[in-house]
Amino acid sequence: MDSHHTPPHSDADAPPNPGAPFRHKAVAGLLAFLLGWAGAHWWYLGRRRAWVPLLFSLLMVGAALRSEAWYFHPAFFLFLVPAVAGFIEALVICLTPDAKFDARYNAGHARRSQTGWGPVLVAILTLAIGTAILMLGIVLLFQSIFDGVTV
Repeated sequence: MDSHHTPPHSDADAPPNPGAPFRHKAVAGLLAFLLGWAGAHWWYLGRRRAWVPLLFSLLMVGAALRSEAWYFHPAFFLFLVPAVAGFIEALVICLTPDAKFDARYNAGHARRSQTGWGPVLVAILTLAIGTAILMLGIVLLFQSIFDGVTV
């Protein structure tokens, strides 16, 4: 394969770091579910630019809360983007096979993940609650559009 066709560098291509802490899949999934809007799972997994979702979310919530009807403010709907992305990432993390998760986030560790029901329960909880929050956001968006609610 010639050098012009090499894939872009990613976190998975990073060399093993034996000094890095062991990361648990269920903890990463739970952080993504609860605090995905803040990028907490990115901090836990050691990803670069983990501050970006937190900064974006704080700006959007701050802008929305300046309005009396904050739940109809466009910034609130933009805040839902990283929140829903956190739910999706929680599902992806929890449903990733242990070997693939360890190869990406626990490279260089002799210890291997042996997950049981933890990630499955987090995935179920994420589907139930995440879907309800997404549907509520869609309902509020359509209500604000069709009722002509302006902020």
